[in-house]
Amino acid sequence: MATFLYKLGRLAFRRRRYVALIWVALLALAGFGATSAATATSSSFSIPGTEAQRAFDLLDERFPGGSADGATARVVFKAPEGETVTAAANKAEIQDIVGELKSGSDQIASVADPYQANAVSKDGSTAYISVSYKVSSMELTDGTREALEDAGHDAQSSGMKVEIGGDALQVMPETGATEIIGVAIAAVVLVITFGSLIAAGLPLLTALIGVGIGVSTITALANVLDLGSTTSTLAMMIGLAVGIDYALFIVSRYRAELAEGREREEAAGRAVGTAGSAVVFAGLTVVIALVGLAVVNIPMLSKMGFAAAGTVAIAVLIALTLVPAMLGFAGKRVMGRRARKAAEAENKPEAKPNMGTRWARFVLRRPVWVLLAGVIGLGAIAVPAASLEMGLPDDGAQPKSTTQRQAYDMLSDGFGPGFNGPLMVVVDTRNSSDGKAAVNRVSDEIEGSGGVTAVTPATFNKAGDTATITVIPKDRPSSVETENVVHAIRDAGETVKSDTGAEVLVTGATAMNIDFSQKMNDALLPYLALVVGLAFLLLMVVFRSVLVPLKAALGFLLSVVAALGAVVAVFQWGWLGSLFGVEQTGPIMSMMPIFMVGVVFGLAMDYEVFLVTRMREAYVHGETPGQAIVTGFKHGARVVTAAAVIMMAVFAGFIGSSEQMIKMIGFSLAIAVFFDAFVVRMAIVPAVLALLGRRAWWLPRWLDRVLPNVDVEGEGLRKDLAGGPAEGGGERELIRA
Repeated sequence: MATFLYKLGRLAFRRRRYVALIWVALLALAGFGATSAATATSSSFSIPGTEAQRAFDLLDERFPGGSADGATARVVFKAPEGETVTAAANKAEIQDIVGELKSGSDQIASVADPYQANAVSKDGSTAYISVSYKVSSMELTDGTREALEDAGHDAQSSGMKVEIGGDALQVMPETGATEIIGVAIAAVVLVITFGSLIAAGLPLLTALIGVGIGVSTITALANVLDLGSTTSTLAMMIGLAVGIDYALFIVSRYRAELAEGREREEAAGRAVGTAGSAVVFAGLTVVIALVGLAVVNIPMLSKMGFAAAGTVAIAVLIALTLVPAMLGFAGKRVMGRRARKAAEAENKPEAKPNMGTRWARFVLRRPVWVLLAGVIGLGAIAVPAASLEMGLPDDGAQPKSTTQRQAYDMLSDGFGPGFNGPLMVVVDTRNSSDGKAAVNRVSDEIEGSGGVTAVTPATFNKAGDTATITVIPKDRPSSVETENVVHAIRDAGETVKSDTGAEVLVTGATAMNIDFSQKMNDALLPYLALVVGLAFLLLMVVFRSVLVPLKAALGFLLSVVAALGAVVAVFQWGWLGSLFGVEQTGPIMSMMPIFMVGVVFGLAMDYEVFLVTRMREAYVHGETPGQAIVTGFKHGARVVTAAAVIMMAVFAGFIGSSEQMIKMIGFSLAIAVFFDAFVVRMAIVPAVLALLGRRAWWLPRWLDRVLPNVDVEGEGLRKDLAGGPAEGGGERELIRA
């Protein structure tokens, strides 16, 4: 592989105008496709195999036009001090708003008058209008949302407090500002790392081109493939991260080759042949992690994974072709003055060792202490992970300044916390001899189960074979008590089915969240086994070792569990919560563990491959195991550090979001990269390799014969080059190939 990539790098360098033209044309083509494609609706959210989803499907079939899974909103009114919402003036105002809402949009399915729907609190201080929509929250038009937001303005002028809750106001948070901050910090780090504006600009430029092609392609295909807006957000975040990383490693190796006195084209070929091999395998680990999301069997999540994996593949191709082409345009300006002086000094025998060299030598002197400090430290931080509770955030997790949170609190005060998360019980009586009796029994079972505030009378469909019952729990939607109520109703439903033949299903947003959390929890171990197992095999091919990939996988698991512990401590327990703007503690978002495993695993293996392949390269070329560790850190530590700092900056920018979910994602990814890059890869990895010595690179002979030799460390390339190939021969061979 190294030889092929060497030829590819030289070809891209020599034919740089054609290569650049091809990528610019692809960017223009993708951009044209994105601008001319039909506007995509939101990706439909479904969770195959869950009871809540089966209930939604049954409602769509038996209650046609009912929009069971459509968006909902609640316009909550609170009368001024000393007044009630049943006073004539306030009642007239609220009923006028009911009429405004009904005529405000053709996307509205129904609007319930609070005085007819018994939606007035016992003390008369609070009332709410329930609004149902025909489409999901992500498919609502701006006009529909504006009509909802404007509905309460008149009532506010009369003295009533009006707030709006529900998922109808839920929109994807704007992340453009945070991405700009991340790119700006990345630029500063690259300038410090390279000491050259040209060298710093190359990774940014090529990464942005790759992200532009990837996101534009997703946008162009969104309507055809039913891709939601979150798909492009994930692809942008991952594509930007790996795009900068991969270009950073190629440019860094190119500068090292120039510093050793090689001609520019030769340096580009060697950089792509060696660092490019690491880029290919690092990219494969990320692709495996993202494609592996299909294991969860949630269509939206699978599409997000495939789309992000495609963006990573583009980043790899750009690093192997466009980066060497851009290096050809940059000339020797890619080496700043300080870098040239540093390279000259480093090649002298009396050169002062850099920070990476000094740290590696320290670890070699104290490997046991470094290993114990790293493992015990991460182990202590991981302890809170044992108390992990998973769920999906509701409006109670919103900042207190938002209308959703204030509506949530007003409903809790006026009616009880359970009114924020009603459950819908669906009873299918088609196989029951006495459907009404079966439904009455279900209502009695629910009322006697405990943990329930109210049970509404059953509503039958026209055919009379399906009924719905609304259940109001006593506690808030995300509480363990409400989850227990759902399980209790389902357990009672099993008994009813065996006795009467009627099937009982529990659904609604709260039940859907519970089922989603359970599905994610059940998928975590299979996902870990698949991703870590495939990556273990891949790394075994890269490093020609059994123990090095094993150490890489175990180190990753340690850093992820430690990161989960930190997330639980901050967002579930509230430790240092005020520092990160956490206003409401609660369960950890259910998709967080799998999402974090997928993203961080790919980035962690990037750092592992880039750092350890340089050690492997030095070891294969004759250095002792200890010397190889020092060489790997001498050439790779600064670049890996820069890459990790850039990733942390990109992810940490999301902590400032007002959305609890985005804040949690940003914090978890930033802290996980910190633990993995600086504790596991920079401390535990060299300590373990130092203790293992030559045994680290042990591979059974039978396995050595079975595994393909991909020559990541460039041993075959060095032998080929030692044979003195003709100038330009690489290009001719590649063209023939």
